[in-house]
Amino acid sequence: MKPSDVLSAASPVLSVQDLHTVFETRGGTVRSVDGVDLELGRGEILGLVGESGSGKSVTGFSIMGLVDPPGRVLQGRVLLDGRELLSEVPSAMRSLRGRKLAMIFQDPMMTLNPVMRIGTQMTEAVTAHVKVTRQEARERALRSLIKVGIAAPEKRLAAYPHELSGGMRQRVAIAIALLHQPDVVIADEPTTALDVTIQSQILYEMQRLCRESRTALLWISHDLAVVAGLADRVAVMYAGRIVETAPTRELIERPRHPYSAGLIAAVPRMGRAHGEPLAQIPGTSPGALERPAGCAFAPRCPHAQVLCREKAPEVTSPRPGVSWRCWFPLSMDASEARA
Repeated sequence: MKPSDVLSAASPVLSVQDLHTVFETRGGTVRSVDGVDLELGRGEILGLVGESGSGKSVTGFSIMGLVDPPGRVLQGRVLLDGRELLSEVPSAMRSLRGRKLAMIFQDPMMTLNPVMRIGTQMTEAVTAHVKVTRQEARERALRSLIKVGIAAPEKRLAAYPHELSGGMRQRVAIAIALLHQPDVVIADEPTTALDVTIQSQILYEMQRLCRESRTALLWISHDLAVVAGLADRVAVMYAGRIVETAPTRELIERPRHPYSAGLIAAVPRMGRAHGEPLAQIPGTSPGALERPAGCAFAPRCPHAQVLCREKAPEVTSPRPGVSWRCWFPLSMDASEARA
C-alpha cells in the first residue's frame, strides 16, 4: 500500500494550509504563492509541477523559512509533525533545518563551499546538530555518501567540489540533506542540469531512500515526465495556486484540470510521426501583477466559459488526496459530480 493510499488514516508529517507569500515591489504587490494547501505523509513522494514562475520554488522556500525581503509570508500555516513553523524564532528554525527539515537546491555549486573539502562540509553539518566526535561525524558522512551510490567515498570526502562532476556534486548535496534522516526533504529541481543517465540513477536512489528511511519528499519540477516516474502523488501549480492534486497514475490517465491536461499533452511520446509538432498550451501565464479576476488559466483555456472569467473557482475535493480548482473539470465521473 502506497503512502498516498493511507494519507487520510494518519496525520501528515507536513501540512501547508492557506499559504500566501508576497513580494513588495515598486510596481505593486506580487502574490507568488496565493493560498497553497499541501499535505505530505511519511515516506511519501509528492511532485509539485508547473511552468517557470508558477510559485513552486517560492513555496519550498516559504516552508523552509528562507524567504528574504522584500518577500514575506503574509498568512497561512506550515505544520511539521504538528509543530507550527511560521511562528518559530530564527534560532529555532536554524535548529530544525538539516535535522528535521532539509532542502536540496537546483545547483549544488551554489550550496557547496568551493574552498572547503567535502568531508569538512559534511562533518560540520553533522556536528551542528548532534554532539559527536569528529571521527563519528566523518563515519556518518561516509555512510551517507555510500547510501546515495557514490563510489570511492573516502576519496570524495577529501575532494573539493570543483573536482567532482555535476552528478557527483548533486549526490553529495543529497547525502548532506539525508545526514540526519530528516522528516521532510524539499528538492528544488535538483536534476534539471544533469544528463538523463545520471538523472535516472538519482531518481531511483531518492525513491529507495524515501522508502527505507520513511522520509517524506517534496519534489519540485517543471518536468512532468520526471515526476510521473518518481512521485506517489502530483500537485499541479499555476499562477501561485494548486489547481489539481491526485495520485500520479490517476492524474496522468484522467486529469481534471485543463492545465494538467495541457502539460500531459506537451510531453514528447514515442511513436510520434516525423515532423509532427509537439503539443503546446497557447498563450503565456499571467504576469505577477496581472492576475485576472476569475480563473488565472481562463485566457489560455480551450474550455473557458463566462463564469471562468468572472469568478475564481472553488476547490473541489471528492476524497482525501484528490482535489481540483476548476468550474468545468474534465474526465469527471458521476460520483465526483455529486461531490
